[in-house]
Parts: sequence; structure tokens; C-alpha cells
Amino acid sequence: MSESAYARAGVDQAGAGSAVRALVEVLGGIETGAPSRSALASGHYASVLRLDDTRGLALSCDGVGTKVIVAEQLGRLDTVGIDCIAMNVNDVICVGAEPIAVLDYIAVEDADPAALEQIARGLRAGAEAAGVEIPGGELAVLPELIRGHPSPHGFDLLGFCVGLVDLDSVVTGAAIETGDVIVGLPSSGVHSNGLTLARRALGDADERLLEPTTIYVRAVLDLLRSDVEVRGLAHITGDGFLNLLRLESGTGYLIDHPLPVTPVFEEIAERGGVEPAEMYEVFNMGCGFCCVVPAADADEAVSILARRHPGTEAIGRATTAAGIVELPRVNLRGTREGFASA
Repeated sequence: MSESAYARAGVDQAGAGSAVRALVEVLGGIETGAPSRSALASGHYASVLRLDDTRGLALSCDGVGTKVIVAEQLGRLDTVGIDCIAMNVNDVICVGAEPIAVLDYIAVEDADPAALEQIARGLRAGAEAAGVEIPGGELAVLPELIRGHPSPHGFDLLGFCVGLVDLDSVVTGAAIETGDVIVGLPSSGVHSNGLTLARRALGDADERLLEPTTIYVRAVLDLLRSDVEVRGLAHITGDGFLNLLRLESGTGYLIDHPLPVTPVFEEIAERGGVEPAEMYEVFNMGCGFCCVVPAADADEAVSILARRHPGTEAIGRATTAAGIVELPRVNLRGTREGFASA
């Protein structure tokens, strides 16, 4: 098998998957001396811990990745904070929880007040868009560890999100049935996954790569608070539509009416020489979030979500092909191992 474009750019997805499994295997054996509070198995977008018999605490941790290099190269640090918030709150909402707070961790090569003010502006904008507080965080000055592009302007940015959910309202995907409709919400572009490959194709100074990740929280909360039965929620990040397989359903997924592919992805594919299977494994390809609902509720779900995210459409349905994601428009069929020609 030939080496993927992503691997040539420096990211071995298969190796990373093995590394994560090794990490989870060890951490899954932690003994606290008390019954576990975990309400979900590992692998969901967010963890849920039981606070008591009725309420759960949803938790997520994520960063911005090499999008910070683009910010450094362009000297624009006021948007990546939005990405940091988005990557975390969009995961927490996937289990049906309402995000309430995010803590930030900023590691810098040099503690420059002007740079930190710019980063903070993005964090504030993201927090206000998601309706969460930022009650605290951590600033680490690590000149021996962090090196900028260019130096001394290096930084890294991570977030940790907390949400609340009723335990009887946790959305896992287990309720999904064959024939349920997948509703897709449009992305704003590359978001915060696959930047290493995107940068290799387009260059570090392409302004399009700084377009902030869309925050879907308010729209999804609108849906959860409606009369629509929400059976599955998926943040479409790295692995693309294969993220649907993280849901606890015994179904497959057919995406036969996908949202339009954002032009930036077409340019990445052309200039980077990236095959369709890899593009759909690495990027969101124009769809940043999916909601799975009964067919009878599909029109109402689209209407609710489109109020905040125009371009939202029904893009497919759940199928009997368990563990399979089908993309007939581009002749691809995927499993947890990746996409291949159908």
C-alpha cells in the first residue's frame, strides 16, 4: 500500500490510532477504590460521569493543532481561540449535554501581552457564541519546549469543557433505527483537523485556513429542546463521516445527498495530489456536524437547525449495513479502518 499524503506530511493516522488504543488500555484499568462514575464507554465524543442518580457531568478536552502555525505565520491570533472553544463544546453537545464552562491552557515561547490579548479575544468570542463561561485556565511559559513560526512567537492552545446532562437524556446513538435521517450542518471550511495536510498543499500563509471552526451548540440545543426525537449527534472532525461510526447504533450510514464540498477542499486535493478516499478520511468536506432523527421528524429538524446554520439539509439515512459508511457520489465505502473505492 502506498504511503498516504497525510503520512508524507508527517501525520500517520494508523499509527496514531494504535497509540491511542495503547493509552486507553492502560488508563481504562485505573482503580479508585470506589465504583466508577463513568456512564459511557470510551470512544464517545465526550465522557459522562454520574453526579448522582439523575444528573451527569460531560467532559471533553481538545486543542487547535497546527492551525496555530498558520496564525503565527500570518500574525493573526484573534481567531484560534474560537477554534479552541468550538472543538470542545461541539464534542460535549454530542452526548446531549449543555456546555457550561471551558478552561483554557496556553503554552507560550514568550509571554507577550499583545499576543495573549489577541488569543483572549478569540476565546471570548467563542465562549459567547457557545454560551459558556471561561472561569479559569493556565498560562505556561516554556521557551525550551515551544518554538514559533517564527520564533519567539510560538504558542499552543488547548481547552477543557464541562457540560451538564440528565442521565436519562444522554444521546449515544443507541436509539438509531434503519431509515432514520441524517441531517448535515455546513462547515465553514477546514475547521481544526487535517491542518498539517492542508498546510502542505496550500502553504502556511493561506488566509482560508484561519476561518474559525463553526460552533453548533446553540442550534443543537434548539433541536434537543424541541419535540424532535434526537437519536444521534456527530461532530465531523478528523476521520470525516467515519465519525458516525462512533455512535452506539447497530446500523450503517448512507450519505447519498451530501452538502456541497467547500472549494478549499477541491484545491487541497488538486494541489496536494490527495485521493478522494483520503480527503474524506481527513476532512469534513463541507459538513461539520450531523444529527440523526426519525424520518418523520426530518423536515422539522432541518427547519430548526437551518435558522442558525443556513444550508442545513437532509444528507442521508441509517442503513442495515452495520459499521459501514457509504458515499455513492464519490464511489467510497468506509469502515473504522478507512475509506476505499466501493
